[in-house]
Amino acid sequence: MNNIKKLKKISKSFKVLYVEDEEDLRESVVVYLRKFFKEVVSAKDGEEGLEKYRFGDFDIVITDIQMPNMDGIEMAKKIKELNYQQEILIISAYKGVEYFSESIKVGVSGYIIKPINYMQMNQELYKIVDKLKRFKENELYHSHLEELIEERTREKDNLQDEKIQNYEQTLLALVDMIEKRDSYTGGHSHRVAEYSVLIAKELGCRESECQKLYRAGILHDIGKVSTPDSILLKPGKLNKIEYKLIQEHVIVGYEMLSKISMYKELAEIIRYHHERHNGKGYPDGLKGEQIPFLARIMMVADSFDAMTTSRIYKKSMSIKDALLEIKKLSNVQFHPEVATAACIAFDKISIAQSISQLPKNELEKERFSYFYKDQVVNAYNKDYLDLILSKNYYENEYHCINAFFLRRFTKYNEKYGWNSGDELLSKFANYIKQSFPQALIFRIHGDDFLILDKKHLIIEKEFIENIDFLKDTGITVCKSHIDIFDKDISCFDDLEKFTSLC
Repeated sequence: MNNIKKLKKISKSFKVLYVEDEEDLRESVVVYLRKFFKEVVSAKDGEEGLEKYRFGDFDIVITDIQMPNMDGIEMAKKIKELNYQQEILIISAYKGVEYFSESIKVGVSGYIIKPINYMQMNQELYKIVDKLKRFKENELYHSHLEELIEERTREKDNLQDEKIQNYEQTLLALVDMIEKRDSYTGGHSHRVAEYSVLIAKELGCRESECQKLYRAGILHDIGKVSTPDSILLKPGKLNKIEYKLIQEHVIVGYEMLSKISMYKELAEIIRYHHERHNGKGYPDGLKGEQIPFLARIMMVADSFDAMTTSRIYKKSMSIKDALLEIKKLSNVQFHPEVATAACIAFDKISIAQSISQLPKNELEKERFSYFYKDQVVNAYNKDYLDLILSKNYYENEYHCINAFFLRRFTKYNEKYGWNSGDELLSKFANYIKQSFPQALIFRIHGDDFLILDKKHLIIEKEFIENIDFLKDTGITVCKSHIDIFDKDISCFDDLEKFTSLC
């Protein structure tokens, strides 16, 4: 972490309560935290943690979830009842949506998955400490905040006021965490909010309507909190079932917000922002004037951002091409009046070239590759090969493919068992990885492997004959070489014609 020195510098005056039932981990983390903070107090479960919190003055609470006597979520709820502004960081081995959702409802400041990545923990701690420091240093803000609270207390019931503040904090934190969870589309909600306002102003909307649209834009994908990671974080195209599941996010978002009186009007915009002018959208198949006016605006803003953001499976459009597409879809997907206003509003804007779904750092690359890696041999799978070939058709980056077909492998499995078979496959994959470190290695159809290289690579038959661990196994290896450009290969189906994969 680049800010580790800054973290040490700004965290010296803060006190931390750390709650963890695993003794060795608790002691280890306490030692680590004491490098940064003025005081670190530990507790072995939620019950002890809550007791120490009542009699302490802690700036940050760090807790596990699953613990005896009282779990971390329950403790966090009770702490929030005592101090709803308390900064709480969850560190847990539980990745399930239910735990994530419960943490969001409580209003936690961050969520880290075990085993602990200390670089990630440092980053979360730096954000929390920096926020606390700026808050404490701003005495004028404190003064105005106290005056504001006193004024509101005189005007309305204090409990209702706290409820509103909690809603705002929780929902905005939820949006932030969704975008951090889905790093490939980070910033999408803010861009949709801004684009929506630009269109609204071109249409002559009142300031109150522009503000409503902006808030709805920020929250329009909040329902994705219920979308499984395997779908939300999938870099490639969704299949029909996955697309159906992600469509549920508009209903989930609507149901979440419509229960809160201050968000009911926003909930309607969010529910209908994926409808289509011709009635072929979702969730209700509304058409034309049936679609609420502000939802019609957000439909175009959301689509424009999708068009001008690079995806793994398609390049971003230029603004000019995106506007041509909006005109083309006028009276089909978009209301004609809104489409016209959008084309005027977006004609002179500029968009940062950095807006892309492509991974930007090693951590994102690793998460990206998770969806395209074979879990047995840690080589890439057919889906990634199909993606690379389709991109390569236009970019001409990779030149040739060498294919290896392991024959009689089924008999080897029958004789020695599946575990031994997996070990042999892993050994073969590692062998070709080490032999060709510059190339991409793919496992196809169980016992076939492909090597994709940027240069013309000819592998002699001696390479196969010298693989000692295949001797006496009964397995033979057939080899095939394909020139990608010569055979005009643009997808996996094209490749199968020349390799006879089965």
